[in-house]
Amino acid sequence: MSRRSRTCRVDIVEGRRRDARGPRKLGGTVLSCRVAIRVRPLNEFVLTLSCPDRPGIVAAVSGLLAERGCNIVESQQFGDGESGRFFMRVQFAALDDTDPDELRGAFASLVPELGLEWRLHALAERPRVLIMVSKGGHCLNDLLYRTRSGLLDIDIVAVASNHPDLRPLTQSYGIDYHHLPAGSGGKAAQEAEILTLVEHYRADLVVLARYMQILSDDFCAKLPGQIINIHHSFLPSFKGARPYHQAHARGVKLIGATAHYVTADLDEGPIIEQEVARVDHTQSPEELVAVGRDVECLALARAVRWHAEHRILLNGDRTVVFR
Repeated sequence: MSRRSRTCRVDIVEGRRRDARGPRKLGGTVLSCRVAIRVRPLNEFVLTLSCPDRPGIVAAVSGLLAERGCNIVESQQFGDGESGRFFMRVQFAALDDTDPDELRGAFASLVPELGLEWRLHALAERPRVLIMVSKGGHCLNDLLYRTRSGLLDIDIVAVASNHPDLRPLTQSYGIDYHHLPAGSGGKAAQEAEILTLVEHYRADLVVLARYMQILSDDFCAKLPGQIINIHHSFLPSFKGARPYHQAHARGVKLIGATAHYVTADLDEGPIIEQEVARVDHTQSPEELVAVGRDVECLALARAVRWHAEHRILLNGDRTVVFR
């Protein structure tokens, strides 16, 4: 079964947005736009799993699906000889009357024999994303545009920032903006407010789109595998302020960006995607910054898309990405 798409009208008027989900109160300006939205069939799912590698895993999974009349649309697998684990992503279309809970029960029955760690995702359910940002708006703007254009199959439910600067950009898309300065309550109070937003908006994923604050170990532990960050790939060579100026002073020939899951180890979480661009001696520090912004946008957008499509599986400190 192939993906189906449609173009639908989304009308945004002052204070309210009218779409398929009904009215929603928003702050912002008067806008009118056409948005291309990919509509997933309600009976299309993705199964992701990992387990100790052994013969018969693919046969067990495909046989279980065949018994229930499911049609496999896409299947990818990888056996890691180093860790001895097997990873698999199966996208399939179920019968219209298939009960997802019955499917989950069937996959759970394979756990004792195969030692599966697995998840079943309904593709009709778009991930709900909370974006966090500071003053640099290039990654935020890119994600907002890609989502509105139908290039990212996510719902950006809100944006939070420790600065007020990007409120106009965010609200021009009809999305709630929350200014959360550290203030007198300090980092703990600020992070508590962020977690309240995650709960309020039922966010599945938090994206740090150049959020220039270090998250506490406790915050990271509360959202394992649910926070994606983007940073320049000069680390650990050029830490601190003005890294592109430091790189220019050293005459670098490559500029890069890394998107990764956030862990308690600063900027050392499992890498999802990296992007590079070649530069030379003729370019100024400001030109290097511009190139860096472009590669950061590309790497982050790919990481968010692959996460939304359930193409990333954790393998210890690394990732398996089924592109």
